Amino acid sequence: MKIQLPVIVCRNLKQELGEAHEVHCSRERSRAAWDIIEEYLMPFVEQEQYQISSKCRLHPDNDMFRDQEKHKIHVDINEWRCGYCKKSFRAEKFLDQHFDNRHYNLLNVSHSKCLADLCGALHCDFVMKSKSSKSKCNPAAVARNRHLCESFANSCFPINQGPSASRLHELFLRQFCDAHTCPGKAKPFPKGGKKQTSILYLAVSILILMLLPIFYLIVFLYQREMRRGTQELRRISRVGQKTKPS
Repeated sequence: MKIQLPVIVCRNLKQELGEAHEVHCSRERSRAAWDIIEEYLMPFVEQEQYQISSKCRLHPDNDMFRDQEKHKIHVDINEWRCGYCKKSFRAEKFLDQHFDNRHYNLLNVSHSKCLADLCGALHCDFVMKSKSSKSKCNPAAVARNRHLCESFANSCFPINQGPSASRLHELFLRQFCDAHTCPGKAKPFPKGGKKQTSILYLAVSILILMLLPIFYLIVFLYQREMRRGTQELRRISRVGQKTKPS
């Protein structure tokens, strides 16, 4: 005997199975936004030993893809591995598709969790180079992004919460918000970021390693010449004593 389900029940099941996997949030732009936060903001936050509130939109808990991104294992240039089920893929985009199809239940799809919504304030287009540098500046869009940017500075780093928060508030305005102008000649991230700091540290380290042997060589040659000079003086002194008339 066949059991026929009501049309409404069938439609609901179809929606749960088919439409539940629709995520109206760009994974690529969310990744770009997080990369910007991690590179151009977090080094300064860590330097100040400041704890960002979970209510701040920049907090990692407010990125629906964060847990999945943490479970990406980049084995080799042509191999990405899923940290959940250990399945391997030839490219990151295929791993992204795997996450969407097989591990959708691990997404945090609650409201205000789409980090891509912050891209206007964080200059994702500048980093991704998705807009032409010759594109016409839109004053309304610039004003909207600047307002959004300043709201993050106010909510994430309230100036009434101490010196560290006040310094980070000022830094955030300079690092992200000041570049929201027309005609857009000001570049974002004037304070630099993690990569610039790492490159500088690497360059200084290499320079020290190159100069250190030269320094020790100079010290060695100097000491050797000093010893030779002392020995020569002693020899001359002995010769003088031997030739002295009795």
